[in-house]
Amino acid sequence: MKETQKFSLILSMSFVVTGNMLGAGILALPIKTGLSGFIPSVLGIFLMWGLMLSTAIILAGQKSLAESETADLPTFFQKELGTTGKWITVVANMIILYGLLVAYISGTTSVIQGLFAKPVSTPLIIICFFLVATLLTLFGMKLMRKGNAVIMILMWVTFGTLVYYCSQHADTARLKFTDWHYLPASLPIVVTAFHFHNIIPSICRNMDFDQRAIRKAMFLGTFIGLVMNLIWVFVVISVLPLDGPGSDTILAAFKSNQPATVPLSHLLQSHAFTISAMVFALLAMTAAYMANGTALTSFIRDLTTTYLHTSSRAVAAVVAFLPPLIISLVYPDIFLDAIGFVGGVGIDLIFGILPGALLVKYGRGKVRTYGYIIIVCFSVVLMYELGQELGLFHINPDVEYWNVSHEGMTPH
Repeated sequence: MKETQKFSLILSMSFVVTGNMLGAGILALPIKTGLSGFIPSVLGIFLMWGLMLSTAIILAGQKSLAESETADLPTFFQKELGTTGKWITVVANMIILYGLLVAYISGTTSVIQGLFAKPVSTPLIIICFFLVATLLTLFGMKLMRKGNAVIMILMWVTFGTLVYYCSQHADTARLKFTDWHYLPASLPIVVTAFHFHNIIPSICRNMDFDQRAIRKAMFLGTFIGLVMNLIWVFVVISVLPLDGPGSDTILAAFKSNQPATVPLSHLLQSHAFTISAMVFALLAMTAAYMANGTALTSFIRDLTTTYLHTSSRAVAAVVAFLPPLIISLVYPDIFLDAIGFVGGVGIDLIFGILPGALLVKYGRGKVRTYGYIIIVCFSVVLMYELGQELGLFHINPDVEYWNVSHEGMTPH
C-alpha cells in the first residue's frame, strides 16, 4: 500500500473512532465533571483517555479477537480468562448496550423538553424518538452507513457553533473553582466519553491487521475526541455558574439529570445556539442509538439462539428494544445516572479490567506491572460507582456547600 493511501486509511479510521466516541458521554461530561472544577476535570479526562487508549491497544493486539469475522467477546474472554471471564463479559455487555439505549432515549427527551419554550409530553417524546430510532436501526443501517460522512460533518459544524456561542459568554474566573472530592464521581462518565472499543475488530479488519497503523488511527481518533471533550468542558464550566438562583446552573442540571445543552440554551437565549444544540444532540444520540441497537440485537440473537433455541429476528428485536423503552417511560429523568452506570460498571469491566488482566497474563516486567496499574485504576472507578449505586457513597451536593464570590465559586 502506498504511503498516501495508508495515511488516508489511517485518517478515515480515526474519524470512525471519533464518531463512535461522540454521543451521550460528551453531553453529560461537563455537568458531572463541573462539580469538581476545571483543573480536576482536565486531569481526570487525561487519565481516563490514557487508560482507555491503552486497553484499546491491548484488545487490538489480540489476534484471535481482531481477525475474527464474527468477533464474539464472551467466547474470547472465556478462552483467555475462563468461565468467569465469559459471564463477566455477558453481564457487562448487557449493561453497556441496554444502559446506553436508555441514556439516549432519556437524554434526547431532556434535550427536546429543555429546548422548547412550551411543555411537551414526556411519554410522547420518548415514544416518538424510540419509534423513529428503532425503525432506523432495524431497517435503515445501510442509509446510515452511506450518510456517515455527512452526519459527522454536521456534528462537527454544530459542535463548532455551540463552542463559538459559548465562548462569547465565558467567564474564566469560574475555572478557578476546585473540589477534588467530587472527581471520582465523574470518572464513570469520562470512561463512557472515551468508549469506542466495540468497533476494534472492524477497525483491525479494515486496516488489514497492520498493528502500527491501527495504533496510529486509534491514537488520532481518541486524541480528536480528547480535544473536543476538553474544549466542551472548558466552555461549559466557564459559561454556566456552578450554583445560584434559577435552574440554569451546573448543580441544577446535575440534580435534574440534564445534558449541558439544556441550561446553556436557557442562559444564552440564542436561536442559533438552540438549533445547533438540538441538531448536535439528535444526530449524536440517534447515530449512537442505531450503532448500539444493532450490536444489542445481534448480541441478544446470539443468546436466544444458544439458550432459547430460536433465531427469530422478531423475538430478538422485542427483547432488545422493549426493556429500554419501559425503563425510560418509568424513569424518564435517568440520563446522567444511566451514563454513569454504563461507564462505571459495564465499560469499566469489559473494556478496562479484563484487558488489564490480559496484560498481566501475557506481559512481562514493566508491561505486566502496567497491567496491574490498569486493573487497580478501573477497580477504583468500579468500586466508587457501585458504592454510589448501593448508597454507600452519596454524591448529592448541598447548595449551602458553595459560596459565590466575585472571583467565582469556592467551597467553604
